[in-house]
This record gives sequence, C-alpha cells and structure tokens, in this order.
Amino acid sequence: MSQPARASAAGPHPLGAEAIVAGLETRWLARELRCLERTDSTMRVVAEAALGGAAHGSAVIAEEQTAGRGRLGRSFHSPAGTNLYTSILLRPTPPGMLAPTLVLASGVAVAECVAAWLGAPERVDLKWPNDVRIDGRKVSGILVELTSAAGAPSFAVLGIGVNLNVDPATFPEEFRRRATSLSAAAGGRAVDRVAFAQRLYGSLERVLDLHATAGFHALRPRFDAWFRMRGERVRVREPGDRVFDGTAVGVDADGALRIAQGGAERRVVAGEVTLLPEEGA
Repeated sequence: MSQPARASAAGPHPLGAEAIVAGLETRWLARELRCLERTDSTMRVVAEAALGGAAHGSAVIAEEQTAGRGRLGRSFHSPAGTNLYTSILLRPTPPGMLAPTLVLASGVAVAECVAAWLGAPERVDLKWPNDVRIDGRKVSGILVELTSAAGAPSFAVLGIGVNLNVDPATFPEEFRRRATSLSAAAGGRAVDRVAFAQRLYGSLERVLDLHATAGFHALRPRFDAWFRMRGERVRVREPGDRVFDGTAVGVDADGALRIAQGGAERRVVAGEVTLLPEEGA
C-alpha cells in the first residue's frame, strides 16, 4: 500500500503535493496531485486511478519506486528522496493528445527544463525516442502507455523520471557510464525538487496543449534544436531482435526514426537505438 510522503524522506525539499500545487501555474496538469513516499510504479498508480474515473491531468509523484518501468519492459533505477518520478493521466481530449509523437513532444518539455536549470543548452540533447541527455549521458527517461476500450484510445499515462540529486557513483554498474544527474552535471549544485517539478509541469502543459491542437509540426523546430543524432552511426534492435546498423537521418512527421543503410532508408517505429560509440558502455 502506498503511503503519503514524509518530510524526512526527502531531505530539505520534500515533494509534498500542497507545496507543489501552491506554486503551479498550470490550468489542468497536476491540479490533482498525489505524492507518495514509496510505490512500485507511478505508472500503475495512475492507470488504476484512470480506471476509477480520475480527471485528465491527474498526476502522481513518488519519492521511491520499487519497480519503476522504462521502455521495452526494462526497469528504471529509482532511488529514494533524490530525483523526480512522476506519471500523468492524459485522456484523448482534445483530439491529437494520443498521437505517436506524444513522447517526442514530452521530451521537448523535459529537455527545455533541464537546459534552463543547467544554464548550458549546448550540453543537452534528445536521443530518439525517449531519453534526455547531458554530455551524452542519460538524465531523464520518458514512457507513454496507452489503454484502449472498444478499439479506441481511452487514456494514456505519461511517465517521466529525471535524475536530479542522485550521485551517479551509486548507480548500478550497468548505468554508471551511461547516466548522470542534473546536480552532478552542475558540479554538485543541489536541485530544488519542488521548484523543478513546478517548472516541469508548467512546461509540459504548454507543450502538450500545442501538440494536441496543432500537432507535432508546431513543435518540430524545438524538437530539432535538441535532436542531434543526424549523421550518427547507430545500431537498431527492433522488436523480434532484428538488428541492423546505419546512419541516423532524421525523424518523420509521425515520429519514426529514419535510418540510412547503403543507398536506401529504413523507418524505425519502435525499437532500441544505440549510438555505436556507446556500444559496450
């Protein structure tokens, strides 16, 4: 059973719902907010709330996740009291909210918040489809899970994890050389997690509203500013363990990654993409 977060669980800036909501400038996103001390997955909590009739924009934050989820069924390392783990309920209104480019649009909002706090946008980039990185190391992961009813999308859960104050030396070995935190990238300067959450929710609402009403096209210049994979040699592992190498060319209007291979191009709709210099890291 999840329990409300205690102030002692998070150090000087606990992630209390009252404190966060008091400083929000959103209209609909996170106006209904629960902060939990510990849960298995905020994605699960929000999905259950959605089935119970929770409103569009309802959000959950956890100080710690014991079974945080990433893409392709992977676990998401979620230590207690240092980072931001949040999931948000999105219902398919207005039209376009559940388009496949939703995860790319959300990445724009996260990248902009990370870069603004860091003060060095040139160090931040988006790795297709769902990673925000600083200096080539992952600082945030984004996940979207859709639920359908009667053949039509019923709701989506948008999950975002941002490494804020965790010491990268405490990461599991398999993450240590590929991940960082915002604080570590800033030379140890601590991140006020309440203020960061407020900023992120505000940025997300603006981006999601634009995406819903005008489509990914309206966000394309901002996405392109963070997408720096063009020309990079990559290895793609598609569902079914089909693996091929190529060169990243760009992202189509529907969110698919375009890969040059010989004289042809392939479109990647789903899969894992590794920059080849990262291979084995």
